[in-house]
Amino acid sequence: MATIHIILHLAIPAAVARLAYADRLVKAWLLMMSAMLIDLDHLLANPIYDPHRCSIGFHPLHTIPAILVYSVCLFVPRLRLIAIGLLIHIGVDTSDCLLMAL
Repeated sequence: MATIHIILHLAIPAAVARLAYADRLVKAWLLMMSAMLIDLDHLLANPIYDPHRCSIGFHPLHTIPAILVYSVCLFVPRLRLIAIGLLIHIGVDTSDCLLMAL
C-alpha cells in the first residue's frame, strides 16, 4: 500500500505535467513535486509515521482550512503549479483514508 501511495505521488504530477504542460514538462513536474514538502508537518506527530493514521484533518497542512488556501492558489498564475501539486497530494492522501475506512 505504501509503495502504491508513493508511486501515485510521483506519477499523477508527471501525467498532469505531460498532458497540460508539455512545453515545460520538467519545470511543471518539479514545481508540483515541491508540494511534497507538505509532509514536513508529519514531523510534528508522534509517531512521525503511522500507516493506520489518516493524514487528512490530522496534520496541520492537511486540514480543511489549508486545503481551501491551496484551492484559492489555483487562481494565482504564479502559484498554480504548486497548488495543483498540493491538491494532487491531498487527493492521494484522501484516497488512502477512504481505503483505510473500508
